[in-house]
Amino acid sequence: MTSLKIYDMETAPEESKPFLEKSLKANGMIPGLHGVLAGAPGLLAAYQTLHELFANSSFDNEELTVVWQTINVEHECHYCVPAHTGIANMMKVNPKITEALRNETAMPTAKLQALHEIVLKIVRNRGHVSQEDLDAFYAVGYGQRQVLEIILGLSQKIISNYTNHIANTPVDERFEKFAWKPKIV
Repeated sequence: MTSLKIYDMETAPEESKPFLEKSLKANGMIPGLHGVLAGAPGLLAAYQTLHELFANSSFDNEELTVVWQTINVEHECHYCVPAHTGIANMMKVNPKITEALRNETAMPTAKLQALHEIVLKIVRNRGHVSQEDLDAFYAVGYGQRQVLEIILGLSQKIISNYTNHIANTPVDERFEKFAWKPKIV
């Protein structure tokens, strides 16, 4: 099992401290992931920027959750699945959506199911999707902008999921009650 150092306000590189202060202000604490990312100030800055950009995309809270959690579950991120379960609760996302994502079952609406499916195809096929895949996504009301915004969300999640795999980041106490393990296949 690998691990990386988790920094705090006292131990972080000087360049990371403003970003950790931003995390503290936004979250009331410094999430463990942010503490790890602080080891590379540019990575923490990139993560926070991507998060803000994706959170302010054309997706609503349910759709943001579908994109984030589809990627988290597919990447088997022990840290992000519980964190985004808690975040979804704070965002007032229907718990049926969160549970379906965590348990890899069908979404409650055709539109969210189409979003889930295109995200999986993009992740699993490393961006190689067919025109038929895109047409099915467009048929439920999405467009090119949303395809590109999925890539934005995926960029954010690659940073967090891969970092957590390497760092073995402990789940933050506030999200421990949402602990998750991947399905054994």
